Amino acid sequence: MFSLERGWNLSFAGCGFLGVYHIGVSSCLQERAPQILTGANKIYGASAGALNAAASVCDCSLAQCCAAVLQVAKEARKTNLGPLHPSFNPVKILKKGLYRNLPENAHKLATGKLCISLTRVSDCENVLVSEFNSKEELVQALICSSFVPIYCGIIPPSFRGVRYVDGGISNNLPEYDLKNTITVSPFSGESDICPRDTNTTNFHEVRLTNTSIRFSLGNLYRLTRALFPPEPTVLGEMCQQGYNDALRFLKDNNLLSLPSPATDLPLAFPKSEPLSHHLTCGCCVKSKREEEDLKRKVLEGKMPWPLDKRIVERLPPTLCYVLQEACREKDGLYHQICSFLPMRVASYMVMPYTLPVESVLSVALRLVDWFPDMPEDMRWMQEQVRSVAGAVYSQAKKRLFPSLRSRGHGTLRKCLSLPPQFHHASSYLSPNNYFSCMDLDGWVCDISSPSHLRDSSDFPTELDSDAQSKCTFSFEDSGVDVNFSTDSASEL
Repeated sequence: MFSLERGWNLSFAGCGFLGVYHIGVSSCLQERAPQILTGANKIYGASAGALNAAASVCDCSLAQCCAAVLQVAKEARKTNLGPLHPSFNPVKILKKGLYRNLPENAHKLATGKLCISLTRVSDCENVLVSEFNSKEELVQALICSSFVPIYCGIIPPSFRGVRYVDGGISNNLPEYDLKNTITVSPFSGESDICPRDTNTTNFHEVRLTNTSIRFSLGNLYRLTRALFPPEPTVLGEMCQQGYNDALRFLKDNNLLSLPSPATDLPLAFPKSEPLSHHLTCGCCVKSKREEEDLKRKVLEGKMPWPLDKRIVERLPPTLCYVLQEACREKDGLYHQICSFLPMRVASYMVMPYTLPVESVLSVALRLVDWFPDMPEDMRWMQEQVRSVAGAVYSQAKKRLFPSLRSRGHGTLRKCLSLPPQFHHASSYLSPNNYFSCMDLDGWVCDISSPSHLRDSSDFPTELDSDAQSKCTFSFEDSGVDVNFSTDSASEL
């Protein structure tokens, strides 16, 4: 049983286009238990989870957020290559959406409460950011947390002069191990709010950057759809599932505070179109009576509804309308002609001829957008190339020339036996002086008569000149070489 007496946190996992699941969860918490969002000490998030956390902290319309996610998904599915098409620029779309939906004082609302998970490029360490000086810094931190390398681009964005990428790479579910943290994940596992796959009996799981993911076909499908969005109908069902899972969590922990869904924040419509136009078209719900009329028409079949009719019974009316508009197929002769199988086959056949032209055009547009950041990005690329080249050169030098060492700095070999005890036999070496190993080449030692046996009667007290040895030491690359010679005593 989860208790709110000692304070609590919220943590949203990164999940790409499956972020509509978080929108459903936040919608349920906002309606049925708003104290969980408003009274949380901190709200953590990574990647898409950070976007949803920012929307919850800054009191953004969840209907607008859902509409933005669905619009990006439809934009990614527009071409034959999907999100891999050169014309699809997720960073540009995300930046425009954040500046449009976040309020001007978003950085003040987010400071101290919103924690964004980032992955530093230099050492791949995780960084949690919770202080923002302006709206631009907040937007830049959210872009860094959602930047998937190669998928979103080659040059990672920067935040306060440091390069960061997707926070889900290093920590996809921040502070998941704290007992007072409510974890939210669209993958079935051990999170507090997550799907419950009842069609599997496999209890094995894997933790990917702190995210619990159970081995199941449902999770396998969700992983493949995180970066390659499914149809809007499937995304709408995921949004409904997030709402249901959050409602189950509230019921299990006795946290429900409102008996029925409340009206969500109104959608912002263009000023060019009067409000009466949306009211007559059924695009905006203004009263309880209109809400009941909309539900009754959908349930009776008088209004076309592409999703499951149970969605309208749970989700707020504005969110239902957004899902309905996103899932509604376009009408018209052109759309009907393009949907025919021969036309779709023909589009794949002409793609080798149209793709180069579209690629050149998209690259030109990206270059225009890149001009303001080009000097800083070029300097960063030069530093990276220089560091990589230095690392490759050092490794190649070690592997190709393993015995190449500087002259005069040899290493001593390991010896299994103890060396003999040397004594100074030279007259010009005083026994009271201290000597260093750097002067080994000037030492003269007599090993024929050790010092502890010099007074013994078994050994002569004086040595012949032929029996005296001279030890010279020299440094080579292989170690220490000892050369013995039988020079005359006069040379000593």
